[in-house]
Amino acid sequence: MSEQLLLNGATRVHYIVGDPVAQVKSPGDVSRAFAERGLNAMVMPAHVAPAALARWLEGVSLAQNVDGVIVTVPHKFACFALCATASDRARFLGAVNTMRRNPNGTWHGDMFDGLGYVAALRDRGCDPAGRKALLVGAGGAGSAIAHALVMAGVDSLAIHDGDTARRDALVARLAGLDKCPVAVGSSDPEGFDLVINASPAGMKESDPYPVDVERLDPRAFVGCVITAPAISPLIAAARSKGCATATGADMFARVRDLMVDFLVEQ
Repeated sequence: MSEQLLLNGATRVHYIVGDPVAQVKSPGDVSRAFAERGLNAMVMPAHVAPAALARWLEGVSLAQNVDGVIVTVPHKFACFALCATASDRARFLGAVNTMRRNPNGTWHGDMFDGLGYVAALRDRGCDPAGRKALLVGAGGAGSAIAHALVMAGVDSLAIHDGDTARRDALVARLAGLDKCPVAVGSSDPEGFDLVINASPAGMKESDPYPVDVERLDPRAFVGCVITAPAISPLIAAARSKGCATATGADMFARVRDLMVDFLVEQ
């Protein structure tokens, strides 16, 4: 028997906005999380191009029953600029992945990708503290994960991204925290005991690996943010070498709970 669907005129509406958006799991997973808490609320996907994002949010904001927006690629930086208020973490990163209404109807943003990923690592037996970490991807999720790794006490962090300006800006901001050495990295994972892909590499069959998988140390822990496919090519290659791993689904489960807490907070 299928699940009973609670959807009526009193339903509180949330969106997940991205470009593309077909790959996301939030509409079903977060809607179920709302239902488990006894809430009459749901999440709707919105496929919005970057050029239309501000106009889309302005229009959505006119609906008085729209309470929140979950933000995915490539809108995390742009949505920060559309928030009237934001957490200290989001302001440091200049990015958000979740937005909720302020009492005056404007938007308040926060970023949970990093906190969720570190929690997922620990769930899989990997404490980032003291590890030499390589992170691929300096976008919205990558920036948040980099910040969370530094705050979690990694011994050092190297960041690799084809967008060198974005990469260098993130390295400089994180190095300014004086928590650990932060430097520019490469696709060579040799010498690292924590390797994380926070880029889209692996979503398409034609994508190259984000790192040189032949140079992975079998003792390294390897993570990936990609949720579709469920086992990304990087994770499959890492497992074939004997590495312990964390998948995008592991991360999403933790991020989902943080987002729901934030969205329902009064």
